[in-house]
Amino acid sequence: MRLFNSVKILSLSLCLAVFSQVSFAAEATSKPELSEEGFEQYIVKLKQEALAKGFEQSLVDESFANVVFHKRAVKADRSQPEKVETLDTYLPKRLPDWKIKRARAKYKEHEALLTKISAEYGVQARFIVALWGLETNFGKIMGNYNVVSALSTLAYEGRREAFFKKQLWAALNILKEGHIEIDNMKGSWAGAMGQNQFMPTSFLGYAVDGDGDGKKDIWGNQADVFASMANYLKKEGWRSELTWGRQVKLPSDFDTSLAIPQRTGGRKNWLKAWAKTEKTLAQWQALGVRRTDGTNLPQVDIKAALVFPDGEKGRAYLAYDNYKSLMHWNLSYYFVSSVGHLSDHIKFPPIQ
Repeated sequence: MRLFNSVKILSLSLCLAVFSQVSFAAEATSKPELSEEGFEQYIVKLKQEALAKGFEQSLVDESFANVVFHKRAVKADRSQPEKVETLDTYLPKRLPDWKIKRARAKYKEHEALLTKISAEYGVQARFIVALWGLETNFGKIMGNYNVVSALSTLAYEGRREAFFKKQLWAALNILKEGHIEIDNMKGSWAGAMGQNQFMPTSFLGYAVDGDGDGKKDIWGNQADVFASMANYLKKEGWRSELTWGRQVKLPSDFDTSLAIPQRTGGRKNWLKAWAKTEKTLAQWQALGVRRTDGTNLPQVDIKAALVFPDGEKGRAYLAYDNYKSLMHWNLSYYFVSSVGHLSDHIKFPPIQ
């Protein structure tokens, strides 16, 4: 899965950020035989467990009434394609001219709502639009899997049963709270939902009612979609006075050990490495770090960490605290770089 090397998974789903920390060594062992009959028997057990957790019979019956075994979800989970990329090849694919133009147009279209939400949550609107565009192409590609079916299928598959069952119980709670009807609860093959591709547990943790209608509808209510994205970033430490980071130029004799190591072994160790290596911009300036055009770094009293998405011979970025919030959204240098660059394209030139 996606860790800190040059192998990048070309996927938009937030859920893959969760999976990036999970070992897939189990794939080397023999895979269980899966069948429709076995799935039906598994569903019986799931329903019993749901009842034991206190969900009402009517909710359980309705939620599982049309559940089906999605072989395609199992196939997608077991054989997610990996392709060697660099940012120089990845970014043009993720940020083609049409997407940049559409992002700017969508920003203008929803400017009043975005301005209101930005002020309420302290998250710049351009980052909300960038995440929206990269996750689901501005709400166009949300996935058409019944979420309960997808989660039940992957729980039955077995390798990460506990994880997917946790997501399934969260999905039932969402239905219980009445935010969406079961027939409209659609998502990706892995259960990521709505225009911002929240997994069910993320929905429970971050989704908000943006327009006060009593529901958190991240599928069709634009106020809820934008507010939920902003709330996520806010809860994960977003600072409205900062941007995400900047690409920089290093001197030829630069000590690359001052950067966060390429392989840290997951989010916890990555954050430790950040804390150990971050410096003020003045300190980076003294070490010879410059803007890409060779000019001095900004003279502001903030700290940043140095990251090499493609290794020491590739691009270098000074990452600000908001970078950490984006890495919580999706633990991928490439994803965060694409969000940051798209947000910059939305900001410059100024939208009239």
